[in-house]
Amino acid sequence: MANLGNIFDYQNDPNKSKYDGSKGNGRFPKPNKPIMIYYIVALLLLLLINTMIFPYLKEKSIISTSYSEFLTELDKSNVNQVELDDTTITYTLKSTGEDTVYKTGRINNYFGEVDRMYKAGANFTEEIPTSVSPIWLILYNLLPFILLMWFGSRLSRRISQMGPGGGGFMGMSGIGKSNAKVYDKDKTGVKFKDVAGEEEAKELLAEIVDFLHNPKKYNDIGAKIPKGTLLVGPPGTGKTLLAKAVAGEADVPFFSISGSEFVELYVGMGAAKVRDLFKQAQEKAPCIIFIDEIDAIGKKRNSNGMGGNDEREQTLNQLLTEMDGFDGSKGIIILAATNQPDSLDPALLRPGRFDRRVPVELPDMQGRVEILKVHAKDVKMAGNINFDSIAKACPGASGAELANMINEAALRAVKAGRERVNQQDLEESIEVVMAGYKKKNNVLTNKEKLIVAYHEVGHAMVAAMQNNSAPVHKITIIPRTSGALGYTMQVEEDGNHYLMSKEELENKIATLTGGRAAEELIFKSITTGASNDIEQATKIARAMFTQYGMSEDFDMVALQTQNNAYLGGDMSIACSEETQKNVDDAVIALVKEQHRKAYKILEENLMKLHEIVKYLYEKETITGEEFMSILNSKENAIEEQAKNAASDSTV
Repeated sequence: MANLGNIFDYQNDPNKSKYDGSKGNGRFPKPNKPIMIYYIVALLLLLLINTMIFPYLKEKSIISTSYSEFLTELDKSNVNQVELDDTTITYTLKSTGEDTVYKTGRINNYFGEVDRMYKAGANFTEEIPTSVSPIWLILYNLLPFILLMWFGSRLSRRISQMGPGGGGFMGMSGIGKSNAKVYDKDKTGVKFKDVAGEEEAKELLAEIVDFLHNPKKYNDIGAKIPKGTLLVGPPGTGKTLLAKAVAGEADVPFFSISGSEFVELYVGMGAAKVRDLFKQAQEKAPCIIFIDEIDAIGKKRNSNGMGGNDEREQTLNQLLTEMDGFDGSKGIIILAATNQPDSLDPALLRPGRFDRRVPVELPDMQGRVEILKVHAKDVKMAGNINFDSIAKACPGASGAELANMINEAALRAVKAGRERVNQQDLEESIEVVMAGYKKKNNVLTNKEKLIVAYHEVGHAMVAAMQNNSAPVHKITIIPRTSGALGYTMQVEEDGNHYLMSKEELENKIATLTGGRAAEELIFKSITTGASNDIEQATKIARAMFTQYGMSEDFDMVALQTQNNAYLGGDMSIACSEETQKNVDDAVIALVKEQHRKAYKILEENLMKLHEIVKYLYEKETITGEEFMSILNSKENAIEEQAKNAASDSTV
């Protein structure tokens, strides 16, 4: 295959600088004059003609009067000009000016009439003009239309020179024209090395790049590159970045557009945009088309014909037609991204359209480390940064959240007056991203602060006193902007945990109830601080019965279905009302059982609870190492006290 750079005509154009996106819309030269200038000039000319020329060409008004009125004005010497014929008298008055003409009947054989007019100072004329000439009337009525047609033709020529997006009202508003952003092959600026933590996705997409560079080896064996590749995954995992990296590696133009940009008010306009997009792509082939959030136009069509969206369905039909119609051997590759793959129309996902689905999942432990290093390259970091500990402390974080953590750490370093980011900045940035900033204006009373301390230590102690529980990493009672008055952070030792046993889930429920159990044990009362704990514990318990089959009563029967797994995973009931009631009873029983277990653990270790709360109350934030140190040292002290008491009793 020839060098891809020689395929595009505009690359060989000596005036290719006119395609510079900074000087126009990224594809076409910028017009010398804005379109609005022509409208302003046309409006000013019409106003000038109407105010300065046409008033002199207007037809004079003629008012019929009686002969007696004429004589009265004549006696007042108010008559200015007079025109006589056999039957009428046409005259003007000095008081009203020449624009108003009066007309009255004439009394025949009144020989003194003319003398009377002379004596009154009237001026006789051959003709009083009462109307303009036909030529001026024609100009008066047609000239505005002539001017508008002339300016319209000028506008049409100017808009046609602007390329797609121009041409009349429809073009000026962008309707029917694709407004995809076009990145030239030397301006994409993203390579695979700039994407970390998604090695499997990069490996699958590398085949597309290889096909664009070396299509012959695929064609020789009869292999066809997938026409469309669908990137699916949670928000913030780098789907758009991967698409740009494919274009950067392939060294071809990159068309980028969002699915919502195809949605128009008028039926058929979205389909027109799809046609225009593929037309542009064929002109610049080989190239890559990237449609972000394709679910905006690609959702399943209604089968009942009720409440459908005709515009969206026509746009989807046109997209399906275009994907079937273009020749993949020309090197037009379609990439699309979505967070809702289950909602897409089956016709869009069949082979021959989007042949390949590439999962872009949340990064694992090593992936988080690599992502942190990529985003830290442009930030001045201290030499002793431990990215492994940072990655371990934020399981489930997306690439976007990790990038935000690096930026928050840099901002914290600047605020502190340091020139480099240290380990403490990164650790604090984790809390900022996950729980929000410290809330300085939310000052707790001493009693509230004490309640929060017992609540958080209750969580930590129940977790520490159970087997198969994640170690405690940090405990704090400093309020955060997310609304949390405090929190206990647990971190898995290896940073990754993909499978959880029934015992681990039960222990997690017990840990969540530990805060409320501590309040009940110490204050003999309860507060509203456990609302989030209750929600999470209930969600885990219900999933154990309805999703994971961890019940002898329901066995391996799915009682709920999950929707939009990448967007929170909403659940819908898939069982009868009677079964649902039995599930509710089982959930309540399980949470009660774990709640009693947590209460018993704290009751048996009451002295330890008081000791750790006192330390936390004074420092407000303690690490997991400090927590375990106090917990273990306290155990040794109790054993020594018991031994001393036993020896005293023997003596």
